[in-house]
Amino acid sequence: MTGKKILIVLSDAHSFPLKKTSGSDAGKTVEQPSGFFLMELAKPLQKLLDAGYEVTFASPKGQEPAPDPNSESLLAFAGNFYERRRENELIDRMKRENGFSRPRPLGSISDEELDSFAGVFIPGGHAPLKDLGGDKEVGRVLRHFHAKRKPTAAICHGPFAFLSTKQVGDGSFIYKGYKITCWSDAEEKVMETMFGGEIEKVESALRNEGAEMIEGAKEKAGSITVDRELVTGANPVAANALGDQFVKMLSVH
Repeated sequence: MTGKKILIVLSDAHSFPLKKTSGSDAGKTVEQPSGFFLMELAKPLQKLLDAGYEVTFASPKGQEPAPDPNSESLLAFAGNFYERRRENELIDRMKRENGFSRPRPLGSISDEELDSFAGVFIPGGHAPLKDLGGDKEVGRVLRHFHAKRKPTAAICHGPFAFLSTKQVGDGSFIYKGYKITCWSDAEEKVMETMFGGEIEKVESALRNEGAEMIEGAKEKAGSITVDRELVTGANPVAANALGDQFVKMLSVH
């Protein structure tokens, strides 16, 4: 089975902290419902399954993952009812056949077992802001794949998890100098207007640690960034391209 297994790291969070700037809660930090962004998980996942990979879902605590409510709306699918139904059916199948509702706690996956995985993928949604960036087990997993130069994929808010690498080992940020694309500060400011509050910025956080952030109109149109073992995408529009590139990197690794 070696070489045909992929680890998908999910957040345990069903919300993220939002510092309200308007309304009756102005000045307070509230929990804004969130989770995994459906198409950011489903599109690359389908490509991995089509390419014959076996996937293992894992999270820091092994709690049942929740979809981000915004990713379930027809607006997110530009009105494509069939596409949304297909992706929801894929997740339902993963619940029935692949333990999606009970992800492996990352602490239960030894370094030795990590050797059996060909790559790791972290989907987005705002949930990773709450738990993945500061989690030592996430940091241990990412350091393993980095040291072995195994393909590592993350999209949208998923790259926030990269900050966890500072929690273990020598405390360094292992992706310093890497070119990375993620959900941009500009995109987050649009969400802040919608939610009426302030949200931690993935792009700024990674740039402050020394990553070379790739942003701009081309990235927003669904392109991806590849640097060494890392492939990253900015937002849901990049999900197909990210899945294709990840499978390609796995096949040549």
